[in-house]
Amino acid sequence: MGTPGEGLGRCSHALIRGVPESLASGEGAGAGLPALDLAKAQREHGVLGGKLRQRLGLQLLELPPEESLPLGPLLGDTAVIQGDTALITRPWSPARRPEVDGVRKALQDLGLRIVEMADENATLDGTDVLFTGREFFVGLSKWTNHRGAEIVADTFRDFAVSTVPVSSPCHLRSFCGMGGPRTVVAGSSDAAQKAVRAMAVLTDHPYASLTLPDDAAADCLFLRPGLPGVLPFLLHRGGGDALQKLSDVTLVPVSCSELEKAGAGLSSLCLVLSTRPHS
Repeated sequence: MGTPGEGLGRCSHALIRGVPESLASGEGAGAGLPALDLAKAQREHGVLGGKLRQRLGLQLLELPPEESLPLGPLLGDTAVIQGDTALITRPWSPARRPEVDGVRKALQDLGLRIVEMADENATLDGTDVLFTGREFFVGLSKWTNHRGAEIVADTFRDFAVSTVPVSSPCHLRSFCGMGGPRTVVAGSSDAAQKAVRAMAVLTDHPYASLTLPDDAAADCLFLRPGLPGVLPFLLHRGGGDALQKLSDVTLVPVSCSELEKAGAGLSSLCLVLSTRPHS
């Protein structure tokens, strides 16, 4: 979120999607994901929604679960949002492409300008895209290709867009995130550290970096709700004492250990944006 010169701007809304039974039963696993404890997954999802609404003061919009979309709760893969523009992605997995329909409708209703990915050669998962407030980094991974990254650049022309090779079967944001407007946090794996080094070479902006003990901890969400006199928030899944070094944020722990079995991280479980619904 944000506009040029504004960095990681203030957010007013969050979009999430409920957990269907088909995800818990492993039907949507398709790719060998384990069955989940449905009740636990729904509790974790509910707590996340509650913290977005009550702790951060965001307007929470929840799409209903759809049994035909078992991975629907991972709606962070379906759009890249900056300012009043939403790029609707083209997920790598054809089975996941129908997930974008409900997200597109919700973002249209919020008045965002919708950009579609019409190129059938492009693939893009939203959690391969890291916006720092100054520029975009797009992970080139199993899920996202060069053509997808080019469409990100074509859509958000006010910002530099650089590609970062992802040397693991993960998304870029599964091990790398923003811990503040000028701080990149990353896991300690080889893939995470290679990505951070690549980003440091590609950028013209000075970022501090903070290494966390495990990759999952770096999949965090730095958010500035429009609350007067309130520090920004960092939603996180752990990180031990390392996160205590981030003195200008309010740390908000969130658990998604059950949903993580289906590949979910904080960056995939919600979309945040700054806008006002049409009256």
